[in-house]
Amino acid sequence: MTKTLNGRAARESADVVILGAGPAGLVLGILLQATGVDCVILERSSRARVESRARAGFLVPNTVRILERHGLAEGLKSRGQLHGSCEFRTEELRFRLDYKNLGNGGQHTVYPQQNLVTDLVAHFLGAGGRIRWETEALGVLDAEGERPYVTTREEDGRPGRWDGRFVAGCDGRWGAARRSLPAGAVRHHHDHGVSWLGLLAEAPPSLDAVGYALHGRGFAGHMARGPQITRYYLQCPRGMRPDAWSEERIWAELALRMGAERHGPLTEGPILERGTVDLECDVVEPLRHGSLLLAGDAASLTAPAAAKGANLAVLEAELLAGALTEVLTRGDSGALDRYSAQCLAHIWRAQEFTAWMTRLLHATPDGPFHGSLRRARLESLRTSRSHQDWFAENYVGV
Repeated sequence: MTKTLNGRAARESADVVILGAGPAGLVLGILLQATGVDCVILERSSRARVESRARAGFLVPNTVRILERHGLAEGLKSRGQLHGSCEFRTEELRFRLDYKNLGNGGQHTVYPQQNLVTDLVAHFLGAGGRIRWETEALGVLDAEGERPYVTTREEDGRPGRWDGRFVAGCDGRWGAARRSLPAGAVRHHHDHGVSWLGLLAEAPPSLDAVGYALHGRGFAGHMARGPQITRYYLQCPRGMRPDAWSEERIWAELALRMGAERHGPLTEGPILERGTVDLECDVVEPLRHGSLLLAGDAASLTAPAAAKGANLAVLEAELLAGALTEVLTRGDSGALDRYSAQCLAHIWRAQEFTAWMTRLLHATPDGPFHGSLRRARLESLRTSRSHQDWFAENYVGV
């Protein structure tokens, strides 16, 4: 706990002050600590909340390689599930792509993000790392100078301050890092105009692939999360409350949109969680502002249609860890100078594919022209091997 002197917050310090204990912040902290760089993670939530926060869990091969390279993949290798197929359904047909055999070849490892975060927290703390739980970062100041600092509200409500040589903003779209960006920062934002009702059901998967159903009433998605848990998505009206539909209506909508009458019934079960999400994308340029650097959702937000968020976060964390280690241990700032441009190249490629997937999957009020384009895209994906290879490369790539 931060001590106070004469009513003022005592100052604490670390070479790198990391905001946020999500995948980006935790991987960054672990890699910095392994090279002897002094760092601390400030997290506004409790440990219990962080380790139970349900998020997507589709990890691409490059993410798995990064985690393996640094000894962080034991949990996902023992408990994760490999997925290499996806199935598209319309009201007229269905077809499957075994994307593990297309493009460069690759599969997703399905491992819920809360499980990965739990593994990373245990690894970091077990190696002596510092996490200040329930410590809210309020702002990043003097980022253009050599000694930036973070003002905080400590667990007991008192003010705190952390001085550092660098601040890594891994605290999401609404965190202190983004709020502290200078006027010259550019934020690109796009609303795809689509909303989802996200559902977690205590029910075994109904098919052995990721399911994408395109229907006149809207998109429906099926993603296994384990042998007894399935994630479903339903396109819903913008602004709809998560509890607006009964479980009976939810299962009826899923059955209708996924063609259960033609393709086989869905395995139903209690709905454990539900929430709505608007499909938006968001990118900040550049990702470096003096001594303040952005990674994870603080750097960019992708719509969930292609599951790129956590994968970008891990990639960015590894790049940032290497760059900070170089400058702090060897005085070489070359990698840090390249960090923003290097990450943005990956981010924009992920955004492009996510936008393509979003347009493919969703009914919109744009009229019959858009509907005909969707059918043409889907037919090309069904029949063209070169299109399938392109899809596979981007689907499992970052």
